[in-house]
Amino acid sequence: MSDINLEELVSAYISLRNERASLKDEYEQKDNALKTDMEKLEVVMLGVCNTVNADSIKTTYGTVIRKLNERFYCQDWDNFYKFVLENEVPQLLERRIAQGNFKQYLSDNEADGLPPGVSVMREYGVVVRKSSSSDQ
Repeated sequence: MSDINLEELVSAYISLRNERASLKDEYEQKDNALKTDMEKLEVVMLGVCNTVNADSIKTTYGTVIRKLNERFYCQDWDNFYKFVLENEVPQLLERRIAQGNFKQYLSDNEADGLPPGVSVMREYGVVVRKSSSSDQ
């Protein structure tokens, strides 16, 4: 362990993280430009589907399919949650634990332990923060 130079490890780590961030920014810029071009083409293709009232149009290069996307939003969680409980339809909600709320619940009810059916996974990790005096 005495042969490890932590200063060099942290410097290398920060350099790699900066390089990844730079690559990610470059990728995202190019990807966003491609997405924008694709969205423009999708608008034109949807216009064609609407004009000829077709749900699909086959071409030599592929098939254009018009589809309806639906997303549901809740504007009143209290009333919706009451509806879910009254109608016994918990399947209308997604199955995941709100991590922050659950941590607070456990903190407030420490003596009770974990509720039935819930497990916890804990693992240590490392976080490296750049020194405020460092220019890397």
